[in-house]
Amino acid sequence: MAGRRSSLALLIMLFASFMDLLDVTIVTVAAPDIATDLHASQSQLQWMLAAYTLALGSGLITGGRVGDDHGRRKVFLVSLACFAVASAACALAPSAGVLIAVRAVQGLAGGFMVPQVFGIIRSSFEPAAMARAFGAYGAVQGLASVAGPLLGGALVDTDPWGLGWRAIFWINVPVAVLALALGVRVLPESLAPVRARLDVAGAVLVAVAVLLVLLPLVQGRDWGWPAFGWALLATGLLLLAVFLAYERALTRRGGQPVLNPALLSIRPFAAGLVASVLFFGGLASFFLVLSVYLQAGTGRSAWDTGLVILPYAIGSMITSGAGVALAARAGRALVVTGALTLAASQGLLWWLVSDGATAPGYWPLAGALFLGGLGLGLGAPILVNIVLAGVPGHHAGAAGGVLSTVNQIGGAAGVAVLGTVFFNALIPAAGTASDEPARLFGHALAQVMPWQVAAYVLAAVAMLALPKTAATPPAVTAPPARTRSTR
Repeated sequence: MAGRRSSLALLIMLFASFMDLLDVTIVTVAAPDIATDLHASQSQLQWMLAAYTLALGSGLITGGRVGDDHGRRKVFLVSLACFAVASAACALAPSAGVLIAVRAVQGLAGGFMVPQVFGIIRSSFEPAAMARAFGAYGAVQGLASVAGPLLGGALVDTDPWGLGWRAIFWINVPVAVLALALGVRVLPESLAPVRARLDVAGAVLVAVAVLLVLLPLVQGRDWGWPAFGWALLATGLLLLAVFLAYERALTRRGGQPVLNPALLSIRPFAAGLVASVLFFGGLASFFLVLSVYLQAGTGRSAWDTGLVILPYAIGSMITSGAGVALAARAGRALVVTGALTLAASQGLLWWLVSDGATAPGYWPLAGALFLGGLGLGLGAPILVNIVLAGVPGHHAGAAGGVLSTVNQIGGAAGVAVLGTVFFNALIPAAGTASDEPARLFGHALAQVMPWQVAAYVLAAVAMLALPKTAATPPAVTAPPARTRSTR
């Protein structure tokens, strides 16, 4: 593409990616206000996050293949339009149930939109420009992590036009409309050189299986942990086994499964899946329970909560550049160090809230979170490429898609499991009249922290099976796509 045209196309795709990443982080700060306004239960609060990440993960691989076959530009623009409509529906949601449903639609639209960003960059930019484009994408990720808590807090506290928390969803609409108007004019069309048949049955099987596993984990507390909840969990696990059997059979017939079971026999990849789920699984749940603790437990406003979380994002941005630069020489050492640093951060936070008599001040909390951000920056940007370094080249594209999907599903599982631990811990203490908010919510947060520490320590152990250095990003090594220009 010509210079000005390619820059504008990249800007459009980065805006779309920014919205998708922002919607993961911005809701956590606004969650307590959403719950209050919509009279949402604690389980519904968990679903507001889990529904988005689960739907996002479910759409990634299928969305990528649909774009490869039917045109990445076309799928990107349709998905962006759906994302905008779903964002408006979130802003207008009259109840928690409706909000959860449209959050799932929003996440699915994001799952179809994001793979097209990588595909369009890969097919439309020369190698040097491609590297800069992916660097800009990484910078946008860092910016979204900083902007999410602050923007969410600012919009809730300033209450523009009396919209309150609904403004965090309305803000997507004008951005998406502008991106659509420009994208129709400047985005190039491209397709994969070979059409792939979609594994619709596999995608549906795994989505239903994961939903059946998560549903009783989140709702069990409200249901009173009945027998049918455990039956749903068992059915979900059985469906996961059926899914793997189906994928093996599809592979033997020469099809292209959502998950090629041969990948699981590759030791570094299998270890990488475990490490990634543990590493990323606790993030979304952590910020949800931290936001509830800071607002309901310590009386902070949404804006103040965003300021407390800000050092985490700053720490991540400081170390992410160094991590990427050193990945080719010391990748495994960096991700192991990152995981252990996160474990230390969670341990420090555990110590700060375990007393419960008084709420920690800003600087102790900021220091613990800043340490966690440093660990995240060391591990998160390079973990995927280190895992893929142990995968044969002809499996790299499929492995990357599976890894990204599993990360999102792991995030949803983290919200389900650790969110349940947190809210369950509120129940025994809630009946004690002498319990003050700081003690009550501090006790609940302290119950989550050991699990967080254990997850990051176990992730570090799993990372020891990874290759020592990172692979060349699959987006750079993928085969060229066939293109056709459009205006």
